[in-house]
Amino acid sequence: MTAWDEVKNSGVGNFPALVRTRMLAPNATFIRGDDGRDFTYEDYWLLSGRIANALAHHSVGVGDRVAVQVGKSVEGLALFLACARLGAIFLPLNTAYTAAEVEYFVGDAEPSLIICEPAKAGALAGMAKKVLTLDDQGGGSLAEALQSQPSSFADAKTDWDDGAALLYTSGTTGKSKGALLTHGNLASNAVTLVEAWNFGPKDVLIHALPIYHTHGLFTATNTVLLSGGSLLFRRKFDVDDVIALLPRATSLMGVPTFYTRLLGHEGLTRDSVKHMRLFISGSAPLLAETHRGFEEKTGHAILERFGMTETSMNTSNPYRGARRAGTVGLPLPGIDVRVTDPVSGASLPQGDIGMIEVRGPNVFKGYWRNAEKTAAELRPDGFFITGDLGSIDGQGYLTISGRGKDLVITGGFNVYPKEIEMEIDQFPGVVESAVIGVPHADLGEGVTAIVVLKAGHSAFDESGMISGLQKRLAKFKVPKRIIAVPELPRNAMGKVQKSLLRQAYAELYMLKRRPV
Repeated sequence: MTAWDEVKNSGVGNFPALVRTRMLAPNATFIRGDDGRDFTYEDYWLLSGRIANALAHHSVGVGDRVAVQVGKSVEGLALFLACARLGAIFLPLNTAYTAAEVEYFVGDAEPSLIICEPAKAGALAGMAKKVLTLDDQGGGSLAEALQSQPSSFADAKTDWDDGAALLYTSGTTGKSKGALLTHGNLASNAVTLVEAWNFGPKDVLIHALPIYHTHGLFTATNTVLLSGGSLLFRRKFDVDDVIALLPRATSLMGVPTFYTRLLGHEGLTRDSVKHMRLFISGSAPLLAETHRGFEEKTGHAILERFGMTETSMNTSNPYRGARRAGTVGLPLPGIDVRVTDPVSGASLPQGDIGMIEVRGPNVFKGYWRNAEKTAAELRPDGFFITGDLGSIDGQGYLTISGRGKDLVITGGFNVYPKEIEMEIDQFPGVVESAVIGVPHADLGEGVTAIVVLKAGHSAFDESGMISGLQKRLAKFKVPKRIIAVPELPRNAMGKVQKSLLRQAYAELYMLKRRPV
């Protein structure tokens, strides 16, 4: 019986109830903020109660969606728990999204309330019945409303199978889809990770991740929340700051960018990490050379794992055992992983590359208001078709070799190529474009656009095009480079062969010279 099986059979019933039962030391510190504020577990629980009362005052109830686009603060983090206590569905949005991008998500999810940074309130007004504000200092109209709200709150009755969060994920065709995660999805993954990664009350995790993404919002926060440990809560990643925090911490969760920057810092030494027990990387592929270099310099092997918006964590290199560079480890307890033929769906022999499929209590309920897509990607036997290609070796380690879809992951964020291509194709003189991900030592993948210009149109302005895109797209979506070519490679059916483009520009960000 897994740790999650024991919890599920205990009769607790939902995520807030599980949090409450795990608060064995309410006066222990849960969060130490970089703004000078500390929160005990009880403080955090009472804060979530005040927020829940404030949201209820604005008629938020069971099943309602609450869209949140705010900077990182303890109040911003507690918004999820408040929504869970209300029975509402939490919808986090990247703070880099423009108003035009937010409008799509709001139109699809139809939230009853939007909470945003004060500077964005004007642009988002009218998208929902009500807009409240919250800044990264814990100020704004929501913060003001909390002052008059009681901290006690009677939690709504919800079950493990009820929706708790709606996270939008990108694909390579069509529009972004909302993955509906349940109380059970989130609770099961957190309980599993506490055990798999050996987290406990003595752990101190450096939390420098954003909280609009599943990595920082759920994986990092909930693992510590359910283990009794504490967070060193930073509003952003700063390599000097993290180096200074290492002697006070036991663990760090980050994206590959964190580790490449730490590796290049003179303050990263074996002595500086002697208090640390665990470094975890995810959200984007970690280069094997980064893994090796980090271990050589610190004596610590980074633990790489594999997760998705729709599933949270699926596999992990072991806490005790070989952490193999280039692999994402073994299936977590209670989670099944298989590799299948992308066409027939039949299971493939050990070592063969095919489509990665996963099954377990972590797998999402389905895509928001999209039964057709849900049916296409969730098999009748419960396996979810991830869209990633990989293989499983004789020891059970999973290696991801590529993506069946052309999704680009840069700095831990998903980028939907078609969206970028549609914007580029509107520029004068552009016939067509292809957006790809190219290996990037710092970001995992660098967003790169290859464009074909109209005959006779020789005035190609790369910097001007990038500047124009910055006005329409979130910063992480804007291509690092835009390269003009005579034509795009195609197969016999006329489809652009992005794999050939990725091969041709594989060293674009690794060398000073440009491909010719």
